[in-house]
Amino acid sequence: MGKAIETRQDAQLARAERLGQAANRAAARHAFAEYMSRRAENTVRRQAGDLARFADFLATVEMDAGDLQHDLDGWRSITWGLVDAFVKWMLNAGDAIGSVNVRLSTVKTYARLAVKAGALAEPEYAMIRLVAGYRQSEARRIDEQRPQTRRGSKKAEPVTITPAQARMLKTQPDDTPQGRRDALMMELMLNLGLRVGEVAGMVIEGFDLRAGTVRLYRPKVDKMQTHDLINGTWDAARAYLKDCPKEGRLMRGSVRGGQLAGDVMSVRGITKRVRILGERVGLRGLSAHDCRHYWATQAAKDTPLDRLQDAGGWSSYAMPLRYIESVKIANQGVQLAE
Repeated sequence: MGKAIETRQDAQLARAERLGQAANRAAARHAFAEYMSRRAENTVRRQAGDLARFADFLATVEMDAGDLQHDLDGWRSITWGLVDAFVKWMLNAGDAIGSVNVRLSTVKTYARLAVKAGALAEPEYAMIRLVAGYRQSEARRIDEQRPQTRRGSKKAEPVTITPAQARMLKTQPDDTPQGRRDALMMELMLNLGLRVGEVAGMVIEGFDLRAGTVRLYRPKVDKMQTHDLINGTWDAARAYLKDCPKEGRLMRGSVRGGQLAGDVMSVRGITKRVRILGERVGLRGLSAHDCRHYWATQAAKDTPLDRLQDAGGWSSYAMPLRYIESVKIANQGVQLAE
């Protein structure tokens, strides 16, 4: 009797172990997909580019890693030495230091997922974690020593917007729907500090003109927020919304003559339009992020840290602190004996 019970318990343990291993294998197969489902679309797209750059490097050493964002098998042959060589390869190729650091972070993130899924050994991942990026002070010294310091179209520094130029950007022709749309677009970026993706995702029904507010989704922090339509934003919204249907995406495309089209503006379309509007006021290469940078710099002068973080849609104090520090007078309060 005792032996029969023992045999039955052994069988139950063996079955539980098989089920556990099967669950592990299922989780491993979906490790990357589950991670990406929790991230914003822009983040996943940017990481795809980072991993494609890593794959470009691996091709130079005759390694075909396949699709590193979706295929676990590609990570089985990744070593810390390859990751370290990838960093040096990017420097020699002229990649911006910021891009080097971001791509290294992406590689480390997916290496961690590969360890969790059993495709990469833990000791190897421990060494990959030790591969270091570059601090800002190091970046300046490195850039001074290499002939090419940037690769691609991303700017090293934001385009500086003066208050007078900001007013010109927000003052668009009001005799066409296109002009009224452009005015609201610039108001949202320069007065509310919205990201280009947030503007592209805004919906008409989010506006409450009677309350003077707008409700929108911020993917970076995964939350809905309500903002007051401050300064001239309310006037611009009222003027533009009369041209729009009752619901749907806010930013509509336009056709020759300044009339609105049936399609909506994509992130790329808004980015292109901001650049065109910038050129009209003498700001070459203006981007939507430059407008957000202007807002943050102006807001940081008198806004408490917690309010700036919330209004800017940041998940930590790191970025708003950077803006606050940048507008401080370094020697304010210092008194010297005469």
